Amino acid sequence: MQSLHLYVLGPKNSEFERKELRVDKCAVGGCGGLIRRKKGAVGVYIVINRIHMVFISCHLSAHAHNVKERNSQWRHISYSLFAKNRSPYATASHVTVWLGDLNYRLHGISTLAARSLIHKNLHSLLTSKDQLLQEAERGQVFRGYYCEGTLSFKPTYKYNVGSSNYDTQATRSEYLSWTDRILFKIDSSSGIDAVLHSYESQDQSSSSHRKPVKAHLCSRLNN
Repeated sequence: MQSLHLYVLGPKNSEFERKELRVDKCAVGGCGGLIRRKKGAVGVYIVINRIHMVFISCHLSAHAHNVKERNSQWRHISYSLFAKNRSPYATASHVTVWLGDLNYRLHGISTLAARSLIHKNLHSLLTSKDQLLQEAERGQVFRGYYCEGTLSFKPTYKYNVGSSNYDTQATRSEYLSWTDRILFKIDSSSGIDAVLHSYESQDQSSSSHRKPVKAHLCSRLNN
């Protein structure tokens, strides 16, 4: 499986009571890595102050035409992580956060048309062409009231390394997309209030073909 990292950090504070911590991983595709590099996910299950949380970092298959494969990988990961203890994992968590290179692309729009909208700061109109939103609307992925912040930032892929200019060699619409995403789900019966304060790309980063994204999500358990 390709290198995946997930860090869950917290303050050294006596007010935070950690009762349980588990980690797991799940590889998908690649025929065991013999033909091509595998994709997959790593997960952390943690209980802090009576709040059960699952964090998942994943990397799904690339290319616009592999949307069904990405959907299948999402389902496999969903029902495989922490399956030794409970299946699926999400039924036991109050807060679930998915993040990583989901690799969903723009579909149904030409590169020139997409670039034109971005140049005019009308990139919000591209959300209707986003495969992840389309597949979620069809109920194929992220079922169960997963939420995501508004895609108010420009597509984060594909850039020239070392700059904030889109890849000048890209000629297909699949090269323009919001590949890196952060989604979350709150159990409605948990008594937890959650507020997403921000969801944005890190445009100052230029060491990769993609711009990383970050989200500021605050949750609170009502007594």
